[in-house]
Amino acid sequence: MLKSNFPSMSLKLGDYFPLINKRLKELQEINFVSRLWSKDPTLWKKDDPQAQKNIARSLGWLEVVSKMRDKVEEINQFAQEILRSGFKNVVHMGMGGSSLAPLTFEKVFSPRVSGLPLVVLDTTDPNTIRKIEKTHPLEETLFINASKSGTTVEPLAFGEYFYFKLIEIKGERAGENFVVITDPGSYLEKVAKERKFRKIFAGFPDIGGRYSALSPFGLVPAALLGLALEKILERATKMVEACSPAKDIYQNEGIILGTVLGEMALQGRDKLTIFLPQSLSSFGLWVEQLLAESTGKEGKGILPIDNEPKGKVESYKDDRLFVFYHLAGEANSPLEKLFTALEDAGQPVLIIQMKDYFDLFGEMWRWELATATAGAILQINPFDQPNVQESKENTNSLLKELPKEGKLPIAAPTLKDDSLEFYGMWPGESMQELLQNFLGARQPGDYFALLAFLPEEAQIKEAMQMMRRLVRDHLGLATTLGFGPRYLHSTGQFHKGGPNKGLFMLLTAEDKEDVPIPYQAYTFSTLKMAQALGDMEALRRHGQRVLRVHLGTQIESGLETLVEIIKKVLSSSPGI
Repeated sequence: MLKSNFPSMSLKLGDYFPLINKRLKELQEINFVSRLWSKDPTLWKKDDPQAQKNIARSLGWLEVVSKMRDKVEEINQFAQEILRSGFKNVVHMGMGGSSLAPLTFEKVFSPRVSGLPLVVLDTTDPNTIRKIEKTHPLEETLFINASKSGTTVEPLAFGEYFYFKLIEIKGERAGENFVVITDPGSYLEKVAKERKFRKIFAGFPDIGGRYSALSPFGLVPAALLGLALEKILERATKMVEACSPAKDIYQNEGIILGTVLGEMALQGRDKLTIFLPQSLSSFGLWVEQLLAESTGKEGKGILPIDNEPKGKVESYKDDRLFVFYHLAGEANSPLEKLFTALEDAGQPVLIIQMKDYFDLFGEMWRWELATATAGAILQINPFDQPNVQESKENTNSLLKELPKEGKLPIAAPTLKDDSLEFYGMWPGESMQELLQNFLGARQPGDYFALLAFLPEEAQIKEAMQMMRRLVRDHLGLATTLGFGPRYLHSTGQFHKGGPNKGLFMLLTAEDKEDVPIPYQAYTFSTLKMAQALGDMEALRRHGQRVLRVHLGTQIESGLETLVEIIKKVLSSSPGI
């Protein structure tokens, strides 16, 4: 029988508790845990032989912790070599599954005495790329180019840009500043050999990108940051053992978490709202990608709501499931008061305890297992991403037209007023009327998604967080914020493959400066805009409600105007 409290997790599920207990009983009757560990693909797809083959080739993450023990010495020796060689910084270049674990480590862990400062580059925003170039002496910087497939457009473009910058400084020795993490036999591996890169780390072909946090994609940058790999694997091992087939299913915290996620989604609570201590806030981005890209398909899915401004209890509707993280020794009274109030209001709440930051590595493995379990309950394949390719193809199609036209084909705006331009199907004689029509299209159970192809800067984030707060509090919608192109490899799958519940506002702007991409007919700024337009087209083809707002050259003032108009719309038309 299911309990409410476990060593690292508490369940406050109210009336839903019997449903979870029933689902666990059903999983026990089909020997779910032992079949999962034996890599039985029929747990996810019973009548699709091709899907079963693909799933069977995607379950290597189950044993990754033990596999990585054999690679600890090699990675540690490499990290020591980099320190002895005089490098002062590390730039990790990747996208999606190859970059979000290192991004989490960058934000959570300060460099150890034996480590180097790490920065993750996962945006095509030229201002960000130029800033990294200006603040990191290139000759003293180690660049990690990470791509499982070896053909992902963004890390390839980052690598080309900085490689040719190093050619100008070091000539034929430029490869000394580069490391590659990729699957064996990939295009990126070939490039690394031709250019005599310092090191090639091979990924595991049977581990998908978003399940790769505890593989070389995560542990190589962790070692360079100065983290003890032995301690990382020790914490991860504890979680693996706690979730093994030898563990009773009613005490298996990874399976229980996944069962709650999947069953609650079936009950209409498909907005997983995550509250984290400030020092762990970047972990939400990693969970967001893992869960959204894994489950958002076949019109189903679980949408993680990450970093949403904290609201009053009445701001949250009955489509939510809440997860609160508590870090030992870190007081967070406002969050504690909120989860108590939510529980009192009958909202389902999970509380997960961490004793220190190194528990993060066990949590990553727990969420991978939970995501796989939720996928089985939803009867989808949590190891593919069939809709991610659509936006990529649209982007490539737009870029191929450049040599002929010289510029991207952009239709005339629906409305232009002051510095703002509006694109999409929404009519209106004024900005207020247009936004009223757009927001008025919302339905109960929908979510509001800001898709920002903008610099990830504090003032810009603050304005968009204000928009999220306004929409949630006035319209009762769960809200998300994704920066492009990062979200394309994360929630982008959910947007197009998940339930048609999204209200999308896509934000673009003119870049203050641009950066060329070697041997390409387009720049980073053009690539970024093509990615935005490509995703908008993909969303429209799926019948999604999407509005693009172009902010011009003055992003901050454009966002201020947009926030004020949204305030007017919501205050003058509270019933939309």
